[in-house]
Amino acid sequence: MHLSDITHPNQLHGLSIRQLQQIARQIRDKHLQTVAATGGHLGPGLGVVELTLGLYQTLDLDRDKVIWDVGHQAYPHKLITGRYSSFHTLRQKDGIAGYLKRCENKFDHFGAGHASTSISAALGMALARDLKGEKFKVVAIIGDGALTGGMALEAINHAGHLPKTNLLVVLNDNEMSISPNVGAIPRYLNKMRLSPPMQFFTDNFEEQVKNLPFVGESLSPELGRIKEGMKRLAVPKVGAVFEELGFTYVGPVDGHNLEELISTFNSAHQMPGPVLVHVATTKGKGYEIAEKDQVGYHAQTPFNLNTGKAIPSTKPKPPGYNKVFAHTLVKLAEQNPKIIGITAAMATGTGLDKLQQKLPNQYIDVGIAEQHAVTLAAGLATEGMRPVCAIYSTFLQRAYDQIIHDVCIQNLPVFFCLDRAGIVGADGPTHQGMYDIAYLRCVPNMVLMAPKDEAELQRMVVTGVNYTDGPIAMRFPRGSGYGVPLMEEGWEALEIGKGEILRNGDDVLLVAYGTMVYPAMQTAEVLSEHGIEATVVNARFAKPLDTELIFPLAKKIKRVVTLEEGCTMGGFGSAVAEALLDADIVVPIKRIGVPDILVEHAEPNESKISLGLTSSQIADTVMQAFFKQELSVVG
Repeated sequence: MHLSDITHPNQLHGLSIRQLQQIARQIRDKHLQTVAATGGHLGPGLGVVELTLGLYQTLDLDRDKVIWDVGHQAYPHKLITGRYSSFHTLRQKDGIAGYLKRCENKFDHFGAGHASTSISAALGMALARDLKGEKFKVVAIIGDGALTGGMALEAINHAGHLPKTNLLVVLNDNEMSISPNVGAIPRYLNKMRLSPPMQFFTDNFEEQVKNLPFVGESLSPELGRIKEGMKRLAVPKVGAVFEELGFTYVGPVDGHNLEELISTFNSAHQMPGPVLVHVATTKGKGYEIAEKDQVGYHAQTPFNLNTGKAIPSTKPKPPGYNKVFAHTLVKLAEQNPKIIGITAAMATGTGLDKLQQKLPNQYIDVGIAEQHAVTLAAGLATEGMRPVCAIYSTFLQRAYDQIIHDVCIQNLPVFFCLDRAGIVGADGPTHQGMYDIAYLRCVPNMVLMAPKDEAELQRMVVTGVNYTDGPIAMRFPRGSGYGVPLMEEGWEALEIGKGEILRNGDDVLLVAYGTMVYPAMQTAEVLSEHGIEATVVNARFAKPLDTELIFPLAKKIKRVVTLEEGCTMGGFGSAVAEALLDADIVVPIKRIGVPDILVEHAEPNESKISLGLTSSQIADTVMQAFFKQELSVVG
């Protein structure tokens, strides 16, 4: 059987180990060829090929449900659930998503792009099954990195108190999340990987004791307790921890040995209550380059399969925003030992790996634990430190209560640096940074700012580090800057709540925030070609707004357009509209941004075209909103 012939995972039933190994090789080949061409997550999926095949051979996927944590390791799952022929469209507009999506395929039982959700979702499905009197298996597959997330531990704690609820948790232990894992749980898991098997105690213990002189059958009632006591001494510590929490622990199992996997899963399915199977895998398995660089090959842009090198761009790009951010922060931290950079398992993504290399004592990685990161920062701030929380916009959503309860209510000077704000592209709805303006703007004591380019970002990093009156947040986009001149040091802080006028015109006021400032300038040029002159304001701050600048201009020009790369509901445009309304300045206003929809995976420029956010489209929107009559007269 060839991989292309598999359209349903139940077709794996009855295949021999040799046939499954052939399918495994074909999955890796297709996986590598596709990601090399389109980009995407590489190492995670390569590491779970045998795990997927072994597990799925033991399940009836017409009834049973498998929940993948995060989902970026589920490419093998996609390839054997009817998506082989369309897999070449991976992460492209209108193509196969990089994560699981319930609307994409009936075997995607739960979608996720953030970690640590699978056990909670699977337990919910298992409880619903039991309440409805149905019979099917529920399996959650979670990585050891995701196990550092508090939500996963909360779910384990709950499931362990439900001894009659059958649930299988598969722990995919590859010692990695994106960066090497941190914390006590991963450290114990590492000890377990090479632990000796427990067969003596599980299979032979009773017979051995019965054969002792003067014992025979006389100790039979005590054998169970003796066996459990001996097991406690021999089971590796984390195995014992899981069993104390109410799970039956099995493992560690070789995650690349199909025969052992199938045997283990078949046994686990027969065990009542919550069961955890610990599977040891190698991230990037089967592609030597990825095995040797598990951080670098977690995800890749298109690359040469033979060399592993990224396919170079046709023209050189300016430095990325996160690189400029990291360089600036390191320079400041060298001069100020109170600056502490905090990441939640995204050292390379946020650029804080540069801080780790230069100033390891001023760097903290908390693992996949955004809630803890924020409250940890609050604790540091109470002691006079300058915590800098570098977390993607989409991931900071996970710590919303901590932002309000632990930082803003206490008015603590924590500097939030929100990378990947706005449209991020191929990762799709779970990763788009659409909501941070709206969800942070409504919280008292918070200051919000966004740079128009990478040079202004440098000044905002200084502003955030120096601001001690309370919490402050800066959002910035994924990708390269504009190539504007940068300074090595000597940056000046910005005055809080002050914007700037970049262009003057009497016909329309364009008030832009962050990444939409340059498009606003381009829009003004397009409008000028039609005889419409615009004033362009770089707001810099969404909170507090520069009302001293905006109000007189709005009164004078009487037509206001706001531009932002985020949701319009409750966003920057709403802030401007509310401020004008509260000041009894009643003028026509048009808010331009992302409407109340989910932005699907596509190249960012494709998404912007779909959303009407290119300069020519914005100019047309402005003309249709405010100058339709004048243009028709001219025409």
